[in-house]
Amino acid sequence: MTKLLKYLKPFAIWIVVAIALLYGQAMADLALPDYMSNIVNVGIQQGGNEKALPEVIRQADIEKMELFLTEENKELLETSYQMIEPGTSDYEVLSEEYPNNNQEAYYQLKSLSKEETAVLELEVSKALLAVTGIQQAMADADGSDFEINGQTIPAGTDIFYMVKGMPAEQRLQMMEASNEQFAALGDKMILQAGANATLTLYEEMGLDVDQVRQKYILKIGLIMLGITMLGAIASISVGFIASKVAAGLGRDLRRRIFDKVSRFSNAEFDQFSTASLITRSTNDIMQVQNLMVVMIRMVFYAPILGIGGVIKAMNSNSSMSWIIALAVGVLILMIAIVFSIATPKFKIVQKQVDRVNLVMREALTGMMVIRAFNTQKFEENRFDQANSDLTATNLFVNRVMVFLMPVMMFVMNAVMILIVWVGAKEIANANMQVGDMMAFMQYAMQIIMAFLMMSMMFIMIPRASVAAGRIAEVLDVEAEIVDPVDPQSFPSPVAGRLEFKEVSFRYPGAEENMLKKLSFTANPGETTAIIGSTGSGKTTLVNLIPRLYDVIEGQVLVDGIDIREVTQHELRTHIGYIPQKASLFSGDIESNLQFAKEDATEAEMKEAISIAQATEFVEENKEKMATRISQGGSNVSGGQKQRLSIARALVKRPEIYIFDDSFSALDFQTDRALRQALKEKTGDSTLLIVAQRISTIKNANQIIVLDDGKVVGIGTHDELMKSCETYREIAYSQLSKEELA
Repeated sequence: MTKLLKYLKPFAIWIVVAIALLYGQAMADLALPDYMSNIVNVGIQQGGNEKALPEVIRQADIEKMELFLTEENKELLETSYQMIEPGTSDYEVLSEEYPNNNQEAYYQLKSLSKEETAVLELEVSKALLAVTGIQQAMADADGSDFEINGQTIPAGTDIFYMVKGMPAEQRLQMMEASNEQFAALGDKMILQAGANATLTLYEEMGLDVDQVRQKYILKIGLIMLGITMLGAIASISVGFIASKVAAGLGRDLRRRIFDKVSRFSNAEFDQFSTASLITRSTNDIMQVQNLMVVMIRMVFYAPILGIGGVIKAMNSNSSMSWIIALAVGVLILMIAIVFSIATPKFKIVQKQVDRVNLVMREALTGMMVIRAFNTQKFEENRFDQANSDLTATNLFVNRVMVFLMPVMMFVMNAVMILIVWVGAKEIANANMQVGDMMAFMQYAMQIIMAFLMMSMMFIMIPRASVAAGRIAEVLDVEAEIVDPVDPQSFPSPVAGRLEFKEVSFRYPGAEENMLKKLSFTANPGETTAIIGSTGSGKTTLVNLIPRLYDVIEGQVLVDGIDIREVTQHELRTHIGYIPQKASLFSGDIESNLQFAKEDATEAEMKEAISIAQATEFVEENKEKMATRISQGGSNVSGGQKQRLSIARALVKRPEIYIFDDSFSALDFQTDRALRQALKEKTGDSTLLIVAQRISTIKNANQIIVLDDGKVVGIGTHDELMKSCETYREIAYSQLSKEELA
């Protein structure tokens, strides 16, 4: 997979933008549980009052709190509030909000530092709890005797007056005993209780506490909605970018593979089957493309969410961190097991996809032969076997993957139950707030979801890695046939004189040479024919001329220049090649002819069609040159396909023509007429004809006889009939002595 990372360079900026958006999305998702916790802890349990330190307070309440404060904290309390006297504009404003004050002065909190606020808030909360505790006990007594800290207090006793009259030492002991009780609660619980006590003071002063609660919940709700919207925008943007990058990468890889394959020599094509190349440029790239979408959306997001969730959960309550550690351990173990089982199977899957494509392609291209031999059942069984093998492997992999989801859901639900069970005990012991437990639960779910996302990547990565490796195999192939660093050019004008000098060739992996020390010359204006038994090397020889293969010894020269010293483009510009198997492209007759020369005129195309003896069947169609040609030329006969292939080469008007057994599908009359027209219209060019029929090459200026990769005879028909035994055997096997005479 890493081999393909270099192809992501054009999308680097988009990926950076996606990472930034993912970070924002993760931060938004991680912020929501805290706000939800605030709604529960502050909005519901504290009535919307965020601070335990009162913003506004009465003189009587200050005096009561000072009874339970040290001298240092008492001084800090007095300096932290400023008195708002009746008759001032500030007083009028406060009176509207806190109407129950009986025209007494208000005391409003000054602006304090964080350190001062933290100290004073905790101490004031303790004092407020002590005051409200006493007031509640007195209210519950309803005129009867009551108890405080195990002591019976007579009815009607003013406890605050009694505490005020206590000796300083006794009051200090009472405060220490109270602090011991508070220590068991913890600072967070004290502050929450203090905030409730402060809200009680506000209510006594006439503040609408219901409105305070509603405003707080509405404010936090709107903030959560805004954060959710930002997260959604980030998520949609990342989805767009991921799709853009993945589609762009797929496009570039397909383009590079096509460009690479189009430059392959036959030696490279021998390394890969056609079916495999098709699979690699379609199915394999699709696997990489799908993974890229998931990776951009999750590979950065999941770690940020997971790590951020762990940090937030620890800050929320570290005592339950073992639950998350246990869940993560189980998930990692399950992912590792599934990964180790599935990875080897993905390699098999891609090979089986190749096999299905191969069988399907062979069946479709050879359908006429299959029907002719009544082997439909055999081909069906062959395809069923390949298809069943692929299905079985996919089912095995999917069963392994399916097992992962129930485990994930089980872990998720088990974690929720465990958090509720442990959290309930913590809440009962006043060690945790309800909102904190709910936030911890959400963070745990986010952590598990992060691992769930990563597990999805781990599911896709093995198969995509195999696909990426197969793509890289094609892209990393070093072409055996390359252009020279400092290319030469053919002399102008190009004559087309072709010369083989001691040429030998061996197919890759073969032990013996296919062609052995071949030497001959084909001159412009002459027809050079090549004949020989099947497997003698005729097609191999002509494939060396356009450099579909390169010689291993000797030289192939055009006008005295070694063809390896010029660029392939320049070489092939001067060659008209008609392969043994005629190949047409989907389109029409005109587009197929213009394949050889894009700017060919109608007159040039008609002349080429005339020379190729194709005028009759072209003109008899209503559309004429616009007659549709199906893929591979399947809607025309073999002879028509061959003649159109010849016409395509003639449109090019090259200096060298190569006819590789290109007259085999023609009848004798058409063959003779075509050769006659070629002789008249291409008289200045070099014609190289590979043929099996003696009648086709009988009148050639020069005939080269091949046998087992060696030249066993060169000369005219009459000369070879006298001097070459191999040629005579071929001639007598096809024609009678009278016909040869």
